[in-house]
Amino acid sequence: MNILIIGAGIVGLSIAKALLDHGHKVSVIEKETKVGVHASGRNSGVLHSGIYYPKDTLKAKFCQTGRPLFQEYCKKKKIQIDNCGKVLVTKNEKEIDSLNLLYERGVENNLLINKLTVTELGRISPLAKTIDSALWVPETSVFNPTQLLQSLTDEIESHDFGSLFFQEAFVEVVSETKIKTTTMELNYDVLINCAGGYADKIAHKFNLAKELVLIPFKGIYKKLNPGLANQIHHHIYPVPDLENPFLGVHFTKSMNKDVYVGPTAIPAFGPENYGLFENIGWEGANILAKDAILFLLNKKFRRVALSEPKRYVPQFFYNEAKKLLKGLTASDLYPSQKIGIRPQLVNWKTKELEMDFKIIKHGNQIHILNAISPAFTCCFAFSKYIISEYLN
Repeated sequence: MNILIIGAGIVGLSIAKALLDHGHKVSVIEKETKVGVHASGRNSGVLHSGIYYPKDTLKAKFCQTGRPLFQEYCKKKKIQIDNCGKVLVTKNEKEIDSLNLLYERGVENNLLINKLTVTELGRISPLAKTIDSALWVPETSVFNPTQLLQSLTDEIESHDFGSLFFQEAFVEVVSETKIKTTTMELNYDVLINCAGGYADKIAHKFNLAKELVLIPFKGIYKKLNPGLANQIHHHIYPVPDLENPFLGVHFTKSMNKDVYVGPTAIPAFGPENYGLFENIGWEGANILAKDAILFLLNKKFRRVALSEPKRYVPQFFYNEAKKLLKGLTASDLYPSQKIGIRPQLVNWKTKELEMDFKIIKHGNQIHILNAISPAFTCCFAFSKYIISEYLN
């Protein structure tokens, strides 16, 4: 079978590898000059446990089955993983109930998880702060996303039936079995749309999922003073607002021992609006209008819109961060070039945020419209699911 994949992010690349392993001919088109220019390459590299997600969601299922597949692949390819674990802490007494709910979800999802007292937290992670209790989640790791992306790219390009075309963006639909790209027309038996922040627009070109729209959010990080970073041996996360997809400001270890603090989750004015006025274009006004409508009609979105943008102000950002870490001063938060865009899927009919992965199949097309975090953790399980449920 001749399969065409749009987008060489982690989802597109891992699906391509799985399809090649099953004997299919696979072509991947990518509008950039290399892989990892956008969301996948700007990822924090956290291998998640799946503790946040209800048991019956695809995210929970794929985290549970995907983590060992991910670990196995990295071991085979000699991609280093730091199994550092993470602690989940509370910033106030109101979050204790949410912490207990997360503990119950962890148990339901068959995770190794421990509830900690303040004293026990001090033994595991001495700098972490909490109110009343915390959770220790050892099945959380960190890896280098660029190494994984490059490994998958190498596998595809070296395979006899694999092709990866860079600087080839989707332009238009020619027929049910052909699309036009920047410089070519490509035929396919099956098309898989893995275009990240542009996946909704491509689905709309096929007259599908018109009610589903991706709204971009910008995540900005700070870098922690190396002296403090060297004393942090685990990720430190707050209890998130479980009704929204953002996890709040947290401390994330990286493979090079740096610790990043963030992100914010402020509305962006385009899928590539990394700088203040970068890549806005005509679409910025349209996104701003959608943000305004969601603010008026969706209480959950309004809560995010009122709380998150304040963290763009250094003092507010620091105020959030110091609730998680003992001895933190504002001067410990260094400027960082780490910025990411997270496209969040919204059902425009209901004005509700889609919290799980969203896959739409129509004829010989498969559109993956909400492949957001924890997409790296889930990628190999996600790929198996696509093949077993949509291609057999």
